[in-house]
Amino acid sequence: MKFSKAVGLAILAGAVATLTGCAYRSPIPLAENFQLTVQPKVRSAGHWEILSQDVVSQTLGTLEKAGIAPGTQLHVALPPNPSAFDLAFRDFLITRMVQSGAPVLQNPGQALDVTYHTQLVRHNSPRPHFVPNQLTMIAVGLMAAYGLRHEHLDAQLLATLGFTSLADYGLSVGSGGPTNTEMILTTTVTRGGQYVARKTDVYYLENADTPLFMRPSYRNVNMKVVSQ
Repeated sequence: MKFSKAVGLAILAGAVATLTGCAYRSPIPLAENFQLTVQPKVRSAGHWEILSQDVVSQTLGTLEKAGIAPGTQLHVALPPNPSAFDLAFRDFLITRMVQSGAPVLQNPGQALDVTYHTQLVRHNSPRPHFVPNQLTMIAVGLMAAYGLRHEHLDAQLLATLGFTSLADYGLSVGSGGPTNTEMILTTTVTRGGQYVARKTDVYYLENADTPLFMRPSYRNVNMKVVSQ
C-alpha cells in the first residue's frame, strides 16, 4: 500500500514538473501590459493652443540648456502642403514665442529654424475603454486595510468599490475614451543642419477629426496602419 502510494506521488510530481517545465518554455515571448499611463486627447482648437504652449516652453528651455543665448532669432517654417492643424499650430507657436519674448523672423536667414511635423497612426485592434484609475485604487487600498482587521470584507466596502469603479468609468467616458487614431507631433530646432532641440509627443485624436490633421493631397489616401 505504501509502495503504491509512493509510486502515485512520484508520478504526480513528475507530471507537475513536466507541466511547470512547459510553462517556462514558451516558443515565443509572453504578452505583458505596460504600466498604467495616461495620454491626452486633442479634441478642440483650444487644445492645439495648449500643445503650442507646452512646445514653446519646452523648446525655449532646451535652447537655454544648450547654451543658446537668450534673444537668438527664430524662424517658424510652415510644413509643405499644410493641414488645417499645421496652419493653426504655426500661428499658435509664433504667438506664444513672441509673448515669451523670443524674436521671431518672418523670413528664414541667420535665425534658428523651427520646424514641426505630424504623423497619424491608425490602430486596427480594439481599444479598451476603461482602466481602473485613482478612485478605484483608493477604494481597493481601503478594502485591503479593512480586511487586515476583519476576516470578512464588509458589504459596504464592496459597494463603495462598485461606485468608485463606476465613477472612474464615468471619467473615462467623459474624455471620450481611447480611440484608434493617434498623432505623433515632433518639433525640431536646427542650425546649419545640426539638431539643437527636439521634442516628440503622442496624443489621441477623435477618429472623426482625422481630416483636420491630414495634408490635402493625402486625405484620400489611407493613413499609416499599425496592426497589433
